[in-house]
Amino acid sequence: MTYQLIVSTMNQHDDSLIEKMNIKSNAIIINQSNSFSYHETILGNSTIKWYEFNERGIGLSRNTGLMRSDADIIQFADDDMVFTDTYYKDVLLEYQKHPEADVILFSNKCLNEDRMPYQVDNFGRINRLEGVKFGGARITARREKLLYNNITFSLLFGGGARYGAGEDVTFIQDCLKAGLRVYKSPIIVSTMKQDSSTWFKGYDRKYYKDKGALLAANFPFISTAGSYIQAFKNKGAEHTFLELLGYYKEGIDEFKGSK
Repeated sequence: MTYQLIVSTMNQHDDSLIEKMNIKSNAIIINQSNSFSYHETILGNSTIKWYEFNERGIGLSRNTGLMRSDADIIQFADDDMVFTDTYYKDVLLEYQKHPEADVILFSNKCLNEDRMPYQVDNFGRINRLEGVKFGGARITARREKLLYNNITFSLLFGGGARYGAGEDVTFIQDCLKAGLRVYKSPIIVSTMKQDSSTWFKGYDRKYYKDKGALLAANFPFISTAGSYIQAFKNKGAEHTFLELLGYYKEGIDEFKGSK
């Protein structure tokens, strides 16, 4: 069983990211910049393939890496992750222990207490409601399962796309809707900084509108009900319940009207 890490990054000018992220395995690094190039870095028995493209978008970046991967097990990563010394061995061992798993969402430590990821205590299968709690930096998968089910990342959601975030949630939901067996694992494979965001500009109208579009994309039949729940949950001094409901509805209507 082979393994390959797929890293999405921007504006890298040298190979120092390998050391910063503690990459010790075969990897594909998609560097979105202002030019096009390709080179390989040999690290012991591992090959890191660097692709540089003059394009933008996190979904596009992850798809670009997925298209070029050739391993049995792939793992998606952001450039603010620092991997443990045994990350790829831990991932492969978990798949060997659980041949029933098509996708496994691993755990990460986070240095930013304001953006702590969803915590996992035990290995187990997830459902669609729990699936919204996981980000792209936790996704590993059997590559051929993705290929046979035509699963890729949305180009409408995420940094650099029309809607500011949600490419990871949509990817996981697409896996679940396709019948793939998606599991969560408490095994920690990396530490994340998460000290900045390319898309988050505050809890403004666009933020909630984009969340409405995300509801429409993944839960179209209950998106309106979901907007009421989310508007009530998030109302406060900055936005009233009715204001939030309007923002969510705007995103829902825009997404459904564009299909």
